[in-house]
Amino acid sequence: MTVDDTGSGEGEGVDGRVDPPPLSASSERGDPLAPEPGDDPLALRLEQLILGAERRYTPFQAARSAGVSMELASRFWRAMGFADIGQAKALTEADVLALRRLAGLVEAGLLSEAMAVQVARSTGQTTARLAEWQIDSFLEGLTEPPEPGMTRTEVTYPIVELLLPELEEFLVYVWRRQLAASAGRVVQAADDEEMVDRRLAVGFADLVGFTRLTRRMEEEELGELVEAFETTAADLVAARGGRLIKTLGDEVLYAADDAGTAADIALLLVETMSNDETMPELRVGMAFGTVTTRMGDVFGTTVNLASRLTSIAPRDAVLVDSAFAEELIRTGDAPASEAQAAEEAAAAEKEGEEPPAYRFALQPMWQRPVRGLGVVEPWLLTRRAVGG
Repeated sequence: MTVDDTGSGEGEGVDGRVDPPPLSASSERGDPLAPEPGDDPLALRLEQLILGAERRYTPFQAARSAGVSMELASRFWRAMGFADIGQAKALTEADVLALRRLAGLVEAGLLSEAMAVQVARSTGQTTARLAEWQIDSFLEGLTEPPEPGMTRTEVTYPIVELLLPELEEFLVYVWRRQLAASAGRVVQAADDEEMVDRRLAVGFADLVGFTRLTRRMEEEELGELVEAFETTAADLVAARGGRLIKTLGDEVLYAADDAGTAADIALLLVETMSNDETMPELRVGMAFGTVTTRMGDVFGTTVNLASRLTSIAPRDAVLVDSAFAEELIRTGDAPASEAQAAEEAAAAEKEGEEPPAYRFALQPMWQRPVRGLGVVEPWLLTRRAVGG
């Protein structure tokens, strides 16, 4: 919940301090925590259960209690994705504590004000999506009223009461695990610049003909297909050591530290989807190069190129850019050409040695102009046959 700072001068005293606005009618009646007219009592109980505290402060009162300006409080709350609430008495001790913590990090010099706002925004965006999923997909399946006359809210309260501490602990565990993995990648960076602008392999995997499917399938069927695709993709990317950046319904974006890992993921995605008769065909585009990372997302020419290659990739096939192909050749994951591979195999056989074990094969495709990126030369990526 954010604030409406258009009236930040309201209640300003002669000493420059911002006093709380006049008490509401409910406060004048001696009940400072009374719900606003129209509030559902059960919904308020559920909110209080989840937040662990009662509504106590207006935005002005919360900002003053936290010792921060209304302007900064507004920036923090809006960054976290909370709607403006005017001067409703809807904030809790937890809201005050969150403001104190963020402001304290700024005052201690650990974060700049801009960085603190970015922390609030990235956390808010990530947890908002998680909360929506948990309510839409998780709680709805557990809160069907067991008896006629019971409301969903009445069933939800005891379920949330039981699940909340377990889900909270699990969220913290997963966050710490992800933080440890991300910190490990950062400390291995060659220099400070590489911590932000890094060389990564980036891949897009896109379901073919998804727009046509949306016109033919029922909403529930379409939702199940998208969920199955995202789940399968997320599992494969994680299992092979990549990182799922985001899902876009019919498309997933992932990244890997090396081209070999990204190539393995791409081909495994195509192989897995093609073996599932319920899934549309898949196409994948990948590029390798410098990538800018911000708030868990990736940006830059490399990402744009991977996206463009996806749009021109054949069905159930993987296209990579020339930098990606060169990286596979450099690391020994693919031969520069089949002729070279044949020569190496013949030489190894003559010497009684094992030939190089290449994992992938690369086939140069036609050069073509790509909007906004000039002329590119895609390479078709396939698995190399055993013994090939």
